[in-house]
Amino acid sequence: MLNILVCVKQVPDVNLVKIDPETGSLIRKGVPAILNPYDENALEAAIRLKEHYGGTVTCITMGPDQAEEALRECLAAGADRAVLLSDRAFANADTLATSYVIASAARLLGYFDLIFCGKESLDGATGQMASQLAERFDASQLSCVAEILELDETARSITAKRVLENGTERTRASWPCLLTVEKTNYRPRIPNLKQWKASRKAEILRYTSRTIPGLDPEKIGDPGSPTKVPRTYPPQVGERGRMLCEESPEKTVKTLLGLLADVL
Repeated sequence: MLNILVCVKQVPDVNLVKIDPETGSLIRKGVPAILNPYDENALEAAIRLKEHYGGTVTCITMGPDQAEEALRECLAAGADRAVLLSDRAFANADTLATSYVIASAARLLGYFDLIFCGKESLDGATGQMASQLAERFDASQLSCVAEILELDETARSITAKRVLENGTERTRASWPCLLTVEKTNYRPRIPNLKQWKASRKAEILRYTSRTIPGLDPEKIGDPGSPTKVPRTYPPQVGERGRMLCEESPEKTVKTLLGLLADVL
């Protein structure tokens, strides 16, 4: 039976986030937090594998106490257990520190055949987490997975169709394997009322920096994060362009030269 780990993240609804013009930081107050949409696609892919081959799906996230809500959404969708990594010592973590904590905590949960991630998070959008986790789990990696084609439990391998810039490719990888999933074929399911009510009562396992054995305090949170973001700011919006379409190419060129002359 498969043992599957899905790494998820709770993010602010980016459609409602604003930036403080003075500090350059995100204004999160009053902005609802949601389960990262790309992680929902990864979760759906994992649950479909469980339904077809059997097994267990565990969801894990690192964040404040309110991130528990994202995990309950995962349980409602079909995950079997959920783990929250929450501690002030984890604050200000970049992807390097976050992947270290997640991998360290996951070792307490057992061995995982497959690890699923969304391709990126809406708030950071670095796309770095999956590769760092694959390295820490000593796992092969299949990125940009559009469809899982075959699972061979005897050979302990998985075959998938990946999306490339100029088409697709069929690729096979050995377990343990980490996959990042595209949304094309894995639209998140809508839980029914019974599943939703059950998720409200489900137990969520919690770990802190003190309950994860061997965690190096210099590799977590701000001390373990070499990436620093001094300022965040929205892109500058320039003047709107003007389409030149005169009666003839000659007149269009003449108009263009006139505009250039005014600028120069």
